[in-house]
Amino acid sequence: MKMNGRTILITGGSSGIGLEFARQLLARGNTVIVTGRRETALAEARSKLSGLQTVSSDSSNPDAIRALRETVLRDHPALDVVIQCAGLMRKLDLRKTTDFLDVTREIETNLNGTIWTNLAFLDHLRAMPEAMLVNVSSGLAFVPMAVAPIYSAAKAGLHAYTQSLRLQLKNTRIRVVELAPPATDTPLFYGDFNKVDTGGVKPMSVETMVEKAIRGMENGQTEIRPGLANVLKLLGRIAPNAAVNMTSKAAVEAMQKAPV
Repeated sequence: MKMNGRTILITGGSSGIGLEFARQLLARGNTVIVTGRRETALAEARSKLSGLQTVSSDSSNPDAIRALRETVLRDHPALDVVIQCAGLMRKLDLRKTTDFLDVTREIETNLNGTIWTNLAFLDHLRAMPEAMLVNVSSGLAFVPMAVAPIYSAAKAGLHAYTQSLRLQLKNTRIRVVELAPPATDTPLFYGDFNKVDTGGVKPMSVETMVEKAIRGMENGQTEIRPGLANVLKLLGRIAPNAAVNMTSKAAVEAMQKAPV
């Protein structure tokens, strides 16, 4: 599927991977609409990218997603690609966590929000001559990082969901793609984490990661795993315990030394 002349919705597109997708896809002559929760961030994104269109929406809120569907399909009936980048990643010490609702925030946004958004646009996309759903998971979908336990669980769930969705839509016009980025140079990667937490991994530049992702979409890949993400999937299969130790051991040991 050529990524030119498309009408593309990007959730979580006001920063990070989503914003870089918007930049590169606008440069290819696509119509690009991005969502975000904060109007100030959306306004800043519009100031950076001429022609970018934005809609304020919260991927963790089903009512907001229903409203997003009405707005986007009213204004952009040619929509044929949805790329889901909305997400958050937190360092959580489960020994200290007591708030039931707060602890599952990554599930609500990263997993539930993706499922709800796909559901909202599915009927429309099935009627298009050619369409694509892109769910952005993570290399941590294959091997968890123990200091980001709920994020890792949400992305593992998203990987399984995407595989199932792909099979169920096999005989439709919708291609279902999973993009599993490695550690990427974005605000999300640096938010709660230090070099110990991330094993000293040097993140891939966001420009390079998105270039590889778009190339994979055009080449017909259904599971795009740039860089270290591909290594994590392989290690998760052949040496799962060693893989978890690689992503987590030093950070967990540091966490265990801290007082509870």
